Amino acid sequence: MTMTTHERPGVYSAYDASAVVSGSGGGKVVGLAALCTGAAAGEAVRITRYEDAVSAFGSGEEICELIRLLLLNGAAAVDAVPAADESGYAAAFAALEAVEDVAVVVCDSTTLAVQQALRDSVKAASAARRERIGVAAGGETETVSQLVTRAEGLNAERMVLVAPADPSGKGRAAAAVAGAIAGENDPAVPLGGAVLRGLSGLKVQYSDNEIDLLVQGGVTPLESAAGEISVVRGVTTRTKNGEAADSTWQELSTIRIVDDVIPAVRNSLRAKFQRAKNTEQSRGAIRAQTILELENKLGREIITGYDGVTVTALEENPTVCLVEFSFTVTHGLNQIWLTAHVTV
Repeated sequence: MTMTTHERPGVYSAYDASAVVSGSGGGKVVGLAALCTGAAAGEAVRITRYEDAVSAFGSGEEICELIRLLLLNGAAAVDAVPAADESGYAAAFAALEAVEDVAVVVCDSTTLAVQQALRDSVKAASAARRERIGVAAGGETETVSQLVTRAEGLNAERMVLVAPADPSGKGRAAAAVAGAIAGENDPAVPLGGAVLRGLSGLKVQYSDNEIDLLVQGGVTPLESAAGEISVVRGVTTRTKNGEAADSTWQELSTIRIVDDVIPAVRNSLRAKFQRAKNTEQSRGAIRAQTILELENKLGREIITGYDGVTVTALEENPTVCLVEFSFTVTHGLNQIWLTAHVTV
């Protein structure tokens, strides 16, 4: 940027331009654990603009490109934690566990042990009322059967395994998907069909039969068509309960709805009944507030129904109020079957 050097008094101006990539106002925060040598390892840095990532980590670091993809695809902000080497991912995951508002966590490693550590971290944070989903990438040269085996090694409703890889970087496809998950505010909307921005292409193009195997095996496949890269179908790696096949948690939207409904009820009750008596009147108010939250989710078509809302004092501990209810998640529309009866 060059300013005038003339001697005449007055007000002068100049301008420059850059391609600013910033977070989506309506999206959620994504946690990122990635290799980086240009910053202090194990320390979380919140980034809302790509330019800030370059300032924090250096223009030549791959972590900056991952942050760009996250923001470009819908993340409101990125809590980036550098890892100096493979052994540093554990500290990165631990740092992200402590962040309350992270909704999605992604890492750039394709080492199964690291991805399992991500799974364990995500599950631990969710158990501590900081619900989140983990996203990881399949190996760059893995076959369909190898990807399915990797998914079996993760087997968790809170883990998403993405394939194939972007030819420019092994973690980029996973980052784009994580950004798309964070950018979708309605948890009942399926991830399938979401267009991923900023990717340079895909390593391979799967056939319909390969896509069937991947989806059934717990892998979220991507495809390139008409110049756009998109998600074919968003699924979790949870395909088994013990040794038995179990498709209960197959659809990614199922766990996303659970993570929307339960915290909403929990936070509402915490805000309104932080200092209350465990009396019949209070329990009645708690039940009414719970129904109010469930009605809100019903009206927004996040759930299709609820039942059995009961609030009782726990017999063995009179200071505890037990709230119980059931609800039915809304199912996303994956296919439309068209049958035409033609008369000639």
